[in-house]
Amino acid sequence: MTSKSVSTALTLYRSRTLTLEQAATIGGCSTAQLEKSARAFAPSTGTTPADD
Repeated sequence: MTSKSVSTALTLYRSRTLTLEQAATIGGCSTAQLEKSARAFAPSTGTTPADD
């Protein structure tokens, strides 16, 4: 599992090109590891920059 392969797999999963299982196979990791990576790189929610 390299960061580049996981990044590519996440991109394809988020664009709905691949299922989670397919993306994990391409990324060389388990679905649980891919989900964890996806959460780690997900944009934060609940806070937005204030417009001044």
